[in-house]
Amino acid sequence: MNDNAIPICDYEGSDYRTRFWHNQGREYEDLCERIAIRRLLPPKGKRLLEIGTGFGRLVDLYQGYDQIVLLDYSKSLLRQAQERLGRGTQYTYVAANLYHLPLADQMVDAVCMVRVIHHVVNVPEALHQIRRVLLPGGTFILEYACKLHLKSILRYALRRQSWSPYEPEPVEFVPLNFDFHPRWMGAQLEGQGFQIVRRRTVSHFRLPLLKRLISARVLAALDSTIQWTGQWGPYAPSVLVRARRKGIPTGVLPDTIAFRCPTCGNSDWQTTKVEMHCRVCDSRWRIDDGIYDFKTAL
Repeated sequence: MNDNAIPICDYEGSDYRTRFWHNQGREYEDLCERIAIRRLLPPKGKRLLEIGTGFGRLVDLYQGYDQIVLLDYSKSLLRQAQERLGRGTQYTYVAANLYHLPLADQMVDAVCMVRVIHHVVNVPEALHQIRRVLLPGGTFILEYACKLHLKSILRYALRRQSWSPYEPEPVEFVPLNFDFHPRWMGAQLEGQGFQIVRRRTVSHFRLPLLKRLISARVLAALDSTIQWTGQWGPYAPSVLVRARRKGIPTGVLPDTIAFRCPTCGNSDWQTTKVEMHCRVCDSRWRIDDGIYDFKTAL
C-alpha cells in the first residue's frame, strides 16, 4: 500500500475532550487504563514518545521520564495539551503523521500509544515506524480494541452481530474504527520485531447498568484485580500490552532530540524560531508557537 494514500482519522478542530471524556461517564475507563499503564510502563527513563496525545489526558503518568515527546495528528488537540501542561523543557509538542514519524532512528527508550491503533488502516507500517524510533530493548505500550471480548461473543452467538469474534482478521465496524483479534495483533508485533512481554485486559465491567449502580473507583478497583487474566484470556473490550523491541541495546540516547524530515528521511536541518528547513530536499516545516508542525510542508 502506498502510505501517501492511507486514510487518516483526523481530530483537527474536534471537541474530543468535552464530547468524549469530560463529564461523559468515562471515569471508569480512564481509571482502568491508568492502572494498567502504571503496571506495564517502566516508571523512569530518558525519553518517552506518546503517539496520539490528544489533549494530554495521560501525560501525568510519564513524569518519571526526563523528556516527553507529545505527538498527535491534530494540532488543535496538541494546543489544548500545551495549554494544560505548559511549555517547560520536559515537553516537546509535535504534529505529525504516524506513517511518517519525524524522529530520527532510535531516538526514544519508550513509546506509549493508547486509543490510537483502532483508527489505523496500515498496522504493519505504523509498527515499523515505531520500531524505527525506539531503542533496541526499549518498551512499547500498546492499547488496542479487542474483537474477542465477551459481549461480542454473546452477540455473535445470539446472531445480533454479523462478524465473527473468532476470525483473526480485523473488523472495521464503522469507517476508520477497527477491532482486532489478539492473535492477529500479536503476529503483527512479532513480524515488526517486537516481543510481547506482558498483556493486561481492562474495562471488564464496561456496562451502562453497572456504571450507573457502582462508583467508577469501585469498579476500577475490581477491574484491577482481574487485569492479569489477559495474559491467558483476553476477553475484555480493551487490551494493553508491554512489548520489547528485539535486539541488543546499542547505547544511550542523545541528549537532544533529532528530527527526521518526513519528505526525504534525512536529518540535516537549518532551524529558526519559526521553521525547520531540510537542507537535503528543501522541504520547510513550520514551528507554530511551540508546536513542531510536520503535517504539511510549507
